[in-house]
Amino acid sequence: MMKPAGVVRKVDQLGRIVLPKSLRKRYQMNEGDPVEILVSGDHIILERYRPRCVFCGSMDQVSDFKERHICAECLGEMHLLKTSE
Repeated sequence: MMKPAGVVRKVDQLGRIVLPKSLRKRYQMNEGDPVEILVSGDHIILERYRPRCVFCGSMDQVSDFKERHICAECLGEMHLLKTSE
């Protein structure tokens, strides 16, 4: 369940908003960190970006493989496919 942070900001003419320092500090968001924009119904949700596996969508144990994000489980399955050939 989402709860209000008690902060209201206006969108500037370029579509930007400023996240208050207290929120950035609380959620460990630093300058240059990637932020993902999610939509749920009529809500816009900002979330620290965490890569997801391109195959299953998992965010656990994700690493880069040939410029793609892949989790350890799917990487293991790919290895099994290759060794069974």
